[in-house]
Amino acid sequence: MELTRDLISEYLQLTKPRVVALLVFCAVIGMFLAVPGIPPWRALVFGTLGIWMASGSAAAFNHLIDERIDKLMARTARRPLATGSLTPRQVLVFAVLLGIASMLVLALLVNLLTALLTFGGLIGYALVYTAYLKRATPQNIVIGGLAGAIPPVLGWTAVTGHLHAFALQLCLIIFVWTPPHFWALAIFRRDDYARAQVPMLPVTHGVAYTRWHVLFYTVLLVLVTLLPALTGMSGLIYLGGAVVLDVGFLYYAVRLLNPPDELFPMKVFKYSIVYLMALFAFLLADHWLVEPIVQQGLVLQHLS
Repeated sequence: MELTRDLISEYLQLTKPRVVALLVFCAVIGMFLAVPGIPPWRALVFGTLGIWMASGSAAAFNHLIDERIDKLMARTARRPLATGSLTPRQVLVFAVLLGIASMLVLALLVNLLTALLTFGGLIGYALVYTAYLKRATPQNIVIGGLAGAIPPVLGWTAVTGHLHAFALQLCLIIFVWTPPHFWALAIFRRDDYARAQVPMLPVTHGVAYTRWHVLFYTVLLVLVTLLPALTGMSGLIYLGGAVVLDVGFLYYAVRLLNPPDELFPMKVFKYSIVYLMALFAFLLADHWLVEPIVQQGLVLQHLS
């Protein structure tokens, strides 16, 4: 029994639960933003399940492709494949089966567009980013960030069956958020990446250069997060929350230029995760609180 629990735990680790939880959270917020009120249960349940399985499959492929790298890095040395707890064959079979199951769920129980977009995101992360870009260029996380930015689009299409400019705005926010988020971690883990010969920006261009890039992208992120309010997607509740969060991110990015200690980049990294979750929570709060008021106003106007 204990052996079975341990094996399940090892397979669960392959899906990168914490990372995937953030992706699925953004996808679910996309579902709620796509329609007034509660999304249809079928899209909500099976869309969430399919996106989770596809994200877990991509993560498992990442473990498989990065086996050599994971063994050399302290952050990843305890992953199941790196420790030998699972074999490459086991990981490959698990990743393929989970990916196939996700496509079946999305194509048959949600809609074909969401299945195709999800498949594109899976391939983009597992093959384009992990297998090629990660080893080819210090701009890997910028170019490959699109795969990780697609979940809110998937959530939107799962509910509506079509793409919308508002969904693409959500994708753009995560796309621009990814470099400062990940480069903060890369600064802290730069020795690991150097040992594994992964050309992350702090390794190829130095820490000071990377710190400035974190600041530049944070400024760009601030501008991008204003788009939902400027385009009418969200209102003052979101705008107020976004401004507060943006000020916090700017503080961390500026402070990173002359950090108080070696651990500060991890503080920036952790704040960036809270930042994204809170930002999407403000989007949802604005949607739920403002939309009923607007609808009530329209009804009263019609009655009068």
